[in-house]
Amino acid sequence: MKALVLSGGKGTRLRPLTHTMAKQLVPVAGRPILGYVMSHIAEARIREVGVIISPETGEDVKAYLKDGSEWGIRTTYILQDSPLGLAHAVLTAREFLQDSDFVMYLGDNLLSYGVKDAVERFLEDRPDALIFLKEVEDPQRFGVAELDEQGRIIRLIEKPPEPPSNLALVGVYIFSPHIHEAISRIRPSQRGELEITDAIQEMINMGYTVKSEILDGWWLDTGKKDDLLEANTIVLDEYIKRSIRGKVDGSSQIVGRVEIEEGAEVLNSIVRGPVKICRDARIENSFIGPYTTVGESVTIRDSAIEHSVILNNSKVEGIERLEDSLIGRSSTVLRNQKMHKALRLMIGDDTVVEV
Repeated sequence: MKALVLSGGKGTRLRPLTHTMAKQLVPVAGRPILGYVMSHIAEARIREVGVIISPETGEDVKAYLKDGSEWGIRTTYILQDSPLGLAHAVLTAREFLQDSDFVMYLGDNLLSYGVKDAVERFLEDRPDALIFLKEVEDPQRFGVAELDEQGRIIRLIEKPPEPPSNLALVGVYIFSPHIHEAISRIRPSQRGELEITDAIQEMINMGYTVKSEILDGWWLDTGKKDDLLEANTIVLDEYIKRSIRGKVDGSSQIVGRVEIEEGAEVLNSIVRGPVKICRDARIENSFIGPYTTVGESVTIRDSAIEHSVILNNSKVEGIERLEDSLIGRSSTVLRNQKMHKALRLMIGDDTVVEV
């Protein structure tokens, strides 16, 4: 079995952040989303991984993944010139996939328990496709499945204005080679894209076996700011353990599950976990509250921050309270006059904001 990881797309829902970085490389709990995806694939004992990249961000993705040896996999990079749909990405990767079964994993999605067990069930039961479904509050944003009373799939609809159910297709699929035949029979949607939803529906129409599994764990589609903050919250809550490898002075308090990497400094501050502070960050005269990730070489002075993600090389200074915020790389947030209200920000890279 092979894997196909989609790391292209323009990330329009995360702009301005994704004007200068691939959305799959935005970090969650200090680690790029794509790193979690690769770990899940490696856990499933899949070694051949094709990575769909775009002309705009492909070099950044390649610089992060390299040859895949960090995860014990081998990467093959496949250029998709334009984002013409998920099924088009499969079509673009046809030479790499050949006639292998494969996992298709969207590089900005996260599953709570990976794909190892699902791959084993697929290889044992031998359906032609296995798709994952999850109950959501806003199904019109996703491909949606309609099931009969026995739980079998009746039809799949891409982003319907009036969804027939609240079961969204999760961004992870397992396919047999028959998916290629189905893709060859579909046409672009009204959006001008070859939809994977239409291809799976075509497999059903052709009489192939398509099984579904409703997830009982969490699924995160990190395409928007609030999604990303939720992902950061969940990953910190589940995975962060207390680990102090940086410097903490005697006037500081570290409370709960806080990870402080080598080279980081905490001076005259309170840090209440779960929190991740990456290497070479400096926290001074500040409060870092729960569900916050502080990136590499970030400086925070005289500020209070909670439930936020601060990316590498940024600076926050003199901010009375910053919450529910995503701050891009090499950005500066500083105070130039007194205010007593919480700030809610989404700031792109290389930005200076005075408040």
